[in-house]
Amino acid sequence: MAETETSGSGDPARTIATLWGTRPSPKRGPKHTLTTAQVISAAIAIADRDQDLAALSMRRVAESLGVGTMSLYTYVASRDDLVEAMLDHVYGEAVEALGERGDVPWEEGLREVARVNWDLCMRHPWVLQVFTGRPPLGPHTIAKYERELSAIEGICLTDVEMDAVITLVQTHVEGVARRRVEADRAVRRTGMTDEQWWRAVGPLVAKVFDASRFPIAARVGEAAGQAHQSAHNPEHAYAFGLDRLISGVAALVEERSREA
Repeated sequence: MAETETSGSGDPARTIATLWGTRPSPKRGPKHTLTTAQVISAAIAIADRDQDLAALSMRRVAESLGVGTMSLYTYVASRDDLVEAMLDHVYGEAVEALGERGDVPWEEGLREVARVNWDLCMRHPWVLQVFTGRPPLGPHTIAKYERELSAIEGICLTDVEMDAVITLVQTHVEGVARRRVEADRAVRRTGMTDEQWWRAVGPLVAKVFDASRFPIAARVGEAAGQAHQSAHNPEHAYAFGLDRLISGVAALVEERSREA
């Protein structure tokens, strides 16, 4: 995975103004021929195509729009602000996908939260390069959080526990999605699928590996390798981990229900 960037790195007042569309238009200079939304969409298209934020620059965005680089700074003040706006924009896709809370069991709702976040990472792998310890507090980011929380509203959890459950789901999804994206990049870089790599490296390792020294690793590694035909299966890890996570939350809900 390419180098991680950090949201919340720009000037807070300027960033919030960009995210909420309250940044004033410049009083001097040429009249705007674009919208801020067009600039953000062009940047997202570049990041989606490259599947990497490293090469995203204001110059490339400007070139894709047929305007001068300096003119972009009248729409978005910095690259940091642009990345935060990109994140908030794609989070709008999750808001739409989650929809309003329906009359479904919380377990199903939480699985939907996980699925929507997984799909978002697969469509826009570059989001995994942004550490969001300081999330972009734009309208879509907050709406996404609202709809995620609504999946577990009213099940006897405290507000802090609700926040922790959503964070836990997101952390699980993002961790496994990162492995999936890295695996896809390895395939593109080497021209070899995981199954092809496994078949090539397996006989070579067998010649030098002494199973008697590592009996547990040998047994479990062989079973997992045969099951997945690779060293790791992100989809299996996603499903297995989510099942265990929901089981754990269910135990907590039961405990809180008994205390109520």
